[in-house]
Amino acid sequence: MDISVLNDKFVPIIFVNHLIPEELSKTQKILIIRLSSLGDILLTTPLLRAVKNLYPFIKIDFLLRTEYADTLKLNPHINKSYLYNRIDKKNDALLNELIQNKYDLVIDLQNNFRSKKVTNQLSCKVSRFNKRSFDKFLLVQFKINRLKDSEQIPIRYAAAIPGLTLDKKGLELVTDRQPDSRIDNQKINIGICPGARHFTKRWIPEYYIELGNKLAENNFQVLLMGGKSDRVICGGISKAVQGSIDLSNDDDLLQTAANMNMCSLVVCNDSGLMHTAASTKAKVITIFGSSVKEFGFTPYNCENIILENKSLNCRPCSHIGKDHCPKKHFKCMIEIKPAFVFKTVVEFLKKQ
Repeated sequence: MDISVLNDKFVPIIFVNHLIPEELSKTQKILIIRLSSLGDILLTTPLLRAVKNLYPFIKIDFLLRTEYADTLKLNPHINKSYLYNRIDKKNDALLNELIQNKYDLVIDLQNNFRSKKVTNQLSCKVSRFNKRSFDKFLLVQFKINRLKDSEQIPIRYAAAIPGLTLDKKGLELVTDRQPDSRIDNQKINIGICPGARHFTKRWIPEYYIELGNKLAENNFQVLLMGGKSDRVICGGISKAVQGSIDLSNDDDLLQTAANMNMCSLVVCNDSGLMHTAASTKAKVITIFGSSVKEFGFTPYNCENIILENKSLNCRPCSHIGKDHCPKKHFKCMIEIKPAFVFKTVVEFLKKQ
């Protein structure tokens, strides 16, 4: 048992590497922590569903950052979502409520200093997600790959609870919105999500324009999608692609999900909207730049293709992405040509 001191109080915390099913059968209240980001939180949804299916009597609360609230807003497996503010001083009332809830178990899928500040105040068992940070460091810095056989993130999340089997339903994002009225469901709609938080994860805008025009020339309906930070790039591409519709919005995730449900296929970067697309009925084509599959953050349990330049020995240059290409050539994206992506789209759509 570790004893942590916080706010002048002794708080006993029991860290567990392996839970036993008998313990879980007696568990009534669980808190799951994954503060960020959009995609990472969506990747927890198979775990939520599996826990509720195996232990329907357990109440699951979830702690996540305020800006990602819509991700789990309508999730049927959660008792209550608690919203964490990035400004620590604004979380005092929240932490007091979590303490009063007297959880039997906390599953910390974030496993960073912020999540540990929370768990250090909760007198209960804590199971943490193994992020394999050192293995990621070795792969990025020295290209030593100890992640070749690493499972996708939802499967690794599920390892926090023994005996848990994930179903084949994939990610779950529940929306109560109707698709945008401009979308014609008689057409073959192709979603394009050109945004990503980091530069090295973004395929070139001019390439998206070329792809969009090629799609439009072949009678596909092009739908541009993104959040607030993507509005400029979506607007610019939409203006350059004849007949396309700009559906980017001010981070209305549930509306974007409803729009994606109208797509036959989505082309995207490694981003939160990649995982949003994976939660819908659409096929997904993802363009990887600095990202690699070994990190585990790939489209989960959906029809998908990942396009990546495997000829480079500089990938991955980061496990989260960078604001510039360290080698200054950006070949990981530049060498993935629009004609190749278009051909992949057409061939993928033909597959039943």
